[in-house]
Amino acid sequence: MAFQEIPVVSLQDWTRPGADRTTFADRLRVICHEVGFFRLVDHGVERSFLDDYFTALRTFFALPEEAKAQIDKLNSPWFRGWERVGAELTDNRVDHREQIDVWTELDPRHPDVEPAYLRLEGPNQWPDDTLPHFRELVERFQREMGAIADQLMAAMSIGLGLPADHLDRHFGERRMSLVKLIRYPPTPAGEAGVNAHHDTGFLTLLWQHGVPGLQVENQDGDWIDVPADGDAIVVNLGEMLQSMTGNYFVATNHRVIVSAERYSSGYFHGPGLTTSLAPLPLDPRFAEAVAASPHHLSAGFMAKRDELLAGAAGTNSAPVDTYGQQLWNYFTRSYPELVRRHHPDLLTTS
Repeated sequence: MAFQEIPVVSLQDWTRPGADRTTFADRLRVICHEVGFFRLVDHGVERSFLDDYFTALRTFFALPEEAKAQIDKLNSPWFRGWERVGAELTDNRVDHREQIDVWTELDPRHPDVEPAYLRLEGPNQWPDDTLPHFRELVERFQREMGAIADQLMAAMSIGLGLPADHLDRHFGERRMSLVKLIRYPPTPAGEAGVNAHHDTGFLTLLWQHGVPGLQVENQDGDWIDVPADGDAIVVNLGEMLQSMTGNYFVATNHRVIVSAERYSSGYFHGPGLTTSLAPLPLDPRFAEAVAASPHHLSAGFMAKRDELLAGAAGTNSAPVDTYGQQLWNYFTRSYPELVRRHHPDLLTTS
């Protein structure tokens, strides 16, 4: 049956002393199989920190455009920094939002390193001293969301019949996680703040900061509104986890359409770029469940850049072999101008 609301999950049912972790993991497995989205409460993130963080977020986006442009993403070969409204494409359609992308800080590779996706490792761009605590707050946000994501991964592993540390060990050493800070102006008629899509990566933790606009597509093609009340973190799965579970877990289509200004903060939990997307060693019953469900059997992946240029759209593409290639496909279809500016040697393959 098609879901009609987004389930609520309490993290305390996993973390409190004496918690029945097996029951929690089993419920989480069912939600990830049937919905791919849930709202996480009782996560322990301090309200005072969130207030300070949100103040810093709003302060940055209130700066004059020339000040924000000091960290323009167009100047970053590593696809990091601020971008204007309309700079990103989703499914080859313009998104009506401005945002900052902050990835895990890593030493950059040689500019011509192969495979090309290793070029994504590098430094972030940060505002100058006019926002003295901005970096500190964003990096704390990244750490705290990463710790919560690790807890969820352990529960997902158990739910899939694997050791609790299976996915954590699979992630490797040079991990690449993203914090995306976003401001949505009111969405023009017939457009979207961000167009319908699957998330590229593994696990997404999203703060809506009190303003709704996020919608999730159910199995009947209906768009379900995600509440934005309280301090719930919206959690959803990305295409990487869908691929590794053989479509047992699903990356669910979603979009944002707003009638008023909206801010959001997304954390995208990721492994090292060379991490394989080979199937996890799962019990055959999971593959049997997929085979028995047309919805899961037909679940696809976002089109690559060359497929979009050839007229494809939506989620009809095939999975790839590594996390890095998955990210590279996302960047090349979403930021073709950046690829032309910084990686022109790859134009024939991206």
